[in-house]
Amino acid sequence: MSFRVVRSSKFRHVYGTALKREHCYDNIRVSKSSWDSTFCAVNPKFLAIIVESAGGGAFIVLPHNKVGRIPADYPLVGGHKGPVLDIAWCPHNDNVIASGSEDCVVKVWQIPDGGISRTLTEPVVDLLYHQRRVGLVLWHPTAQNVLLTAGSDNQVVIWNVGTGEMLVHIDCHPDIVFSACWNWDGSQLLTTCKDKKMRIIDPRTGEVDEEAICHEGTKASRALYLKSGLIFTTGFSRVSERQYSLRAPGHLEEPIIMVELDTSNGVMFPLYDPDTNLVYLCGKGDSVIRYFEITSEPPFVHYINTFPTPDAQRGIGIMPKRGCDVTSCEIARFYRINNSGFCQVISMTVPRKSELFQEDLYPDTAGDTAALSAEEWMDGKNAEPILVSLRDGYTSTKKSDLKVAAPGGKRNVLDKLGKNSSSTTSLNHRSVDESDTVAPSAPAPAPAALSDDIIKEFREEIRKLKAMIVKHENRIRALEAKQVTGGETIPPTPAPVPAPVTAPSNNSGPDDLAPDEV
Repeated sequence: MSFRVVRSSKFRHVYGTALKREHCYDNIRVSKSSWDSTFCAVNPKFLAIIVESAGGGAFIVLPHNKVGRIPADYPLVGGHKGPVLDIAWCPHNDNVIASGSEDCVVKVWQIPDGGISRTLTEPVVDLLYHQRRVGLVLWHPTAQNVLLTAGSDNQVVIWNVGTGEMLVHIDCHPDIVFSACWNWDGSQLLTTCKDKKMRIIDPRTGEVDEEAICHEGTKASRALYLKSGLIFTTGFSRVSERQYSLRAPGHLEEPIIMVELDTSNGVMFPLYDPDTNLVYLCGKGDSVIRYFEITSEPPFVHYINTFPTPDAQRGIGIMPKRGCDVTSCEIARFYRINNSGFCQVISMTVPRKSELFQEDLYPDTAGDTAALSAEEWMDGKNAEPILVSLRDGYTSTKKSDLKVAAPGGKRNVLDKLGKNSSSTTSLNHRSVDESDTVAPSAPAPAPAALSDDIIKEFREEIRKLKAMIVKHENRIRALEAKQVTGGETIPPTPAPVPAPVTAPSNNSGPDDLAPDEV
């Protein structure tokens, strides 16, 4: 007599709930780009979505309380000259976001705490190296201000954003890089490429430690590092069937498991939660979200459930664990965008009768404090993320961790941005060269009286404008004089004599000038 034993797991019953429409986001002009991207990035403060924009590329940044129908004229972050392809929030500063675009430029932006009140066009720093479009941006999980970018020029570059300097250049891919992922402590880099291969790379030297065929299909494949060190991949078979696999470093050629899902042609984006060891598969164009638990027991990847939705998804983003609601046992929150411009919020919960804090559901999670500086990481140091407890809810730390002593005597352009988030609006409208000359700790200067040179400049400008007006008026009257009405010539009207220019007082500004002097 045989008995079937049900697998014991606290995540066997994970339920998805779609929030009501008034708690979601609507009227968003989602990007129509064919690039395989999630088009969405989320952190505990903001929701960012790549949108369609005339005359260049842009994305919208919404505070989480800005729900409902978004006005058509809502301000955007739009400094790119080509469509934006990928965006990523900095894990160590919830106000900093990076974007890659078809204009070959990577830009890093600083968003004020309350969101932006007008269209933002000046980034904190521009990262220039790629010769073709940049379709992938990825922050380092533990090192401060370290950003990875990959472009269609087959190049992977690792930057120190604080100084705008390139740290490492990796040139080992013969074709476009589809995806990249850091391991838990950021000591190794995993990439997938259009040549069907996945590579484990030493990010400091650019040397390939191991490579193997990821999936036989020609469509885009994805791979991510699990917290345990294993590798989870998604891709296509030779006959275009969607697959997922689990592999171990050192034996990439021999998958632990390889499972075929269906025959859909949408690229699958695996979203991973290291605290619960759950993987969510969200396919582009799918109307479902599948989720699996990865354990050390065969078959290692256990199917849990599928969350159905009524329409196909265009993009999707997942909230970091520190942004989830621990009081309702929420273990994941998704922001799902469809083609109609509606962003649906989906909450994944584990039902519990007790209202107390559930320690088994919420182990200590990665916080927003960097474990290393960029220089320490380049010197060969490795460190796991600094963990924080969610027992009393998430509280953002101060951003003093952005003070990095940059090499070569250069000032970190993000130092001044971390001191006071309320002062970031004025900093956003300066170039990097201008901001580098300003002491980060200098207080804002008080309004002062105008100098004599400025007053003279105003007087000269006014004089030139009045002379130009008189010249145009004389020309108009000369033309009117040539017109004949009823056989009579219209005499020209004498031009008015300009009023004498008087110097404004030392306590007056440009707004205090008389109306006839403007």
